[in-house]
Amino acid sequence: MTRALLLLVLVLPIHAAEFDETAAERFANLALACVNKEYPNKIAHNLSSDKDVLPPRQLTPAFYGCYDWHSSVHGHWLLARLARTFPNATFARPAREALQRDLTKENIAAEVKYLEGEGRASFERPYGLAWLLQLGAELREWNDPMAKELSANLTPLENAAKKRVTTWLPKLTNPIRIGEHNQTAFALGLMIDAGRTAGDEAFVNLLTKRARDFYARDKNCPITWEPGGEDFLSPCLAEADLMRRVMPSREYSTWWRRFLPPVGTHPGGARGL
Repeated sequence: MTRALLLLVLVLPIHAAEFDETAAERFANLALACVNKEYPNKIAHNLSSDKDVLPPRQLTPAFYGCYDWHSSVHGHWLLARLARTFPNATFARPAREALQRDLTKENIAAEVKYLEGEGRASFERPYGLAWLLQLGAELREWNDPMAKELSANLTPLENAAKKRVTTWLPKLTNPIRIGEHNQTAFALGLMIDAGRTAGDEAFVNLLTKRARDFYARDKNCPITWEPGGEDFLSPCLAEADLMRRVMPSREYSTWWRRFLPPVGTHPGGARGL
């Protein structure tokens, strides 16, 4: 399952008339094929002792498939979103079964222990943590008894993730502007949406303040430099997408004109957009 496919699903409307069941089934099958596929696997943590050398299914029993932790997390998000959107589809039942199998209280408790382990302060920060909070938001918005149970199970891990973010963001002196996982703008956008869904005002206030600190004075984003050879996110467009969440429409309109000049009218502007 490629990141590009998952990001495509994120931006598509969830209305069945525009994203039909046949298309949804293709994406659901990608996630179902990987969420419990343990190998190959990329583990990204410091080894503090022999106990850190364990199979992925023991280290992170909820999110051990799909090659790495964040891919497993947004694979589960994808299953939740598609099962919620297409409850009568043939893939809905196996999607629900996968979510119930993986997001148990016991598995999430082990995930919290892992996340809070020694030497893991930067683990999956911010990309994977943002997707975790999106998974929590998806379950929270799903009016279904199973989703409510799984949401309650996931809450301790969400809280641990928020704690990591709230410790880190005040210390971050400059945004991370690359087109890869570490990019600040994309993750802040996901986390703001999730925080608003959860009604966590203090968390959202921190995120929006830091977004303004990082980006409110930006101008002339070099969109013609994109994409970089390793990019799967656009630094310019992700920032613009973040700030429309943060600024009132009139302020955003002014900011946008400074940030991205009209397409085709500026030699360093957005001709390639």
